[in-house]
This record gives sequence, C-alpha cells and structure tokens, in this order.
Amino acid sequence: MIKKGDNVRFLNAVGGGIVSRVDELKKMVFVEDADGFEIPVLERECVVIAAINEETNFPVRDFKTKPEQLTTKPTEVIVPEQKQEPVFETAEGDTLKALLAFFPIDIKQLQTTSYECYLVNDSNYYLYYNVVNGENDVWTSVASGLIEPNMQELLSEISKEELSAWEKLRVQLLPFKQGKSYTPQALVDVNMKINAVKFYKLHSFTANEYFDEPALMIDISSEKEKEVENKKMADISPEEIKQAMFQKEQTGRPRIVSHPQTSEIIEVDLHINELLDTTAGLSNAAMLQCQLDKFHEVLEENKKHKGQKIVFIHGKGEGVLRKEIEKLLKTRYKSYYFQDASFREYGFGATMVTIK
Repeated sequence: MIKKGDNVRFLNAVGGGIVSRVDELKKMVFVEDADGFEIPVLERECVVIAAINEETNFPVRDFKTKPEQLTTKPTEVIVPEQKQEPVFETAEGDTLKALLAFFPIDIKQLQTTSYECYLVNDSNYYLYYNVVNGENDVWTSVASGLIEPNMQELLSEISKEELSAWEKLRVQLLPFKQGKSYTPQALVDVNMKINAVKFYKLHSFTANEYFDEPALMIDISSEKEKEVENKKMADISPEEIKQAMFQKEQTGRPRIVSHPQTSEIIEVDLHINELLDTTAGLSNAAMLQCQLDKFHEVLEENKKHKGQKIVFIHGKGEGVLRKEIEKLLKTRYKSYYFQDASFREYGFGATMVTIK
C-alpha cells in the first residue's frame, strides 16, 4: 500500500515524484513532481520506487526497529494544514448530468473479458451516490460514496459471471455545493435496465468526451426522463383510453390521398455483429451466408418501390462480401442500378443500389 513520503513513478504516463497525501476513500494519491506541482493519480496506476544506497548501489531495506532499541525520543512531526483547492466549474455544469461508463478489460476478448464501471460527474455539484444492482429480486449496493464536481470515479470491476446482475440497476444521487450559495437540485433515484447483449458487441463501445478509450456510456439523466415518461403512460386510466378512442371514431376515417412517394435512402449495416448477438461456433462461410441472406431479404422487401435507394454497408475488410454482392447485382438483380456509396459518408465500405 502506498503511503505519504513514498517515491513513486506512473505506470501509464511519464513522470513521478513524492507522495504528498493519500485519499484512501477514493484510492487516490497526490504526487508532487520535481517542479512542485501536485498531481492526483489512482493508486493502482503508481508503483513505489525503493531508495538507492549511493555507496552500495542497492535498494535500501526498510528494517523495523524494535521498541527496546529506541534510545532517543522520536521527533514530533507537525504536518501543516493544507488549504482546500477551489472547485473547477464549467459554464454548463449547473445542469446536473451524470453518466455510467463501462470499459472492457480486453476489448479483443468481449466474450470472456471483465469490465470496469466508472461514475462520471459532468456537473458543478458534489454528488453523494449509491449504486444498487439486483438479480432475482435480491438487491445489493455495489458502490457508494462522494464524488467531486467534474470528476470520474471507479465504482466496480465486473466479471463475466456478474453481468446478469448488472442488467437491473438503481442509481441514487444527492447533489449539493460546498461553501457557496446554489439552487438546490432534485434528488435522482432512477431504475434502469441494461441489455447484457450490448457488452458483447464491439460497436457498443464508442469514442466519448470523457475518456481516451471507447466506452459503453449510459446517461443517468436521460434514463430518469424515460422513467418519468413511462410512469405518466402507466397513470393513464382505462376510461381515458376508451374516451380517446371514442373521440377518434367520431371524427371519421380520413380520406386517403395518394401522393408521389419521395423515398429516403435506406441504410442496411451488414456487419455480422449487427446481425447476430454472437458468432460463437460459426464458420466464415456461415457468417457470409447470413450477411447475404439479409441482402436478399432487403431487396425482396423493396422490389416494388421503384426509385428506392438502399445503401448496404459491408465494410472494406478483405472485400469478400463486397465481391459477392457485386456478383449478385450483375446476375440475379441485373435490372437494378448500383454504384459505390458516398465516400464522404461511408468511405470505401458501402454500395448503393437503386430499385428499377
């Protein structure tokens, strides 16, 4: 365990220094570098460097002195009181916003890897938080504490076996400010559901403004709004629904007027992760056939929609799927017009088909 006065270096960055203070609750250490700047770092991202004996060039061993060997009274160390640093605030931070961020430990092994869950406080408020998950109506608090404004904090590491319990979450937040006047914010107490399948799809982990690595981001504020809307719908009585249906019948059936159809472009993503939840046990040939089946299905559904434009996103890759699609368009669907889709929007990885 790292303690005050240890000489450390950073694991994920260049540099290091002397530990000036330790926050055990948040598992963070504050490192003072050679220029006198104090840098906050997670404890697990530091490693202690042993002191070197200049005469022997070996690390100094820290032997503990037995009480009976003490001959002098220890010198009392007076630690100067540290001033609390001012809280960094942003112009948009007075609107409460908090998110959960999930990171795969090994993004190349989504079927077996564990995950880290972070709480992101994107506001100017301190937040007391409590995160509870449940499985089979058995609920457990997995993380609770206090997070400072505009900070991220690690809540928990989740194994593959624990993912099912994280499908049901309850997040409670109490926002406030210290040492200044502010407009009180409503408490947040929201129940949310996370589809565990998202953890096995690479495209679920996207670039974001909070971390350097792709993450599965869940906006707690948006989930709260969804819960409120669902509650409003649930509060509508059967009598009100019946009355609304009666009023609709009284207005009569509207006359249907046929207008020329101005079709929008249909986008179809043929990446296998978009079509299947898992590819475990499937050969390359089987996955290719699944993608071609989807291609046939979409063209069959739109064969009567003359002028309809459909963009099939197949990716660049090795070009196998692209070649198979072009072969079908030149034989089975030779009456249709096709071309490369917009390079600006899709790069070299898409083909646009026009129904004729």
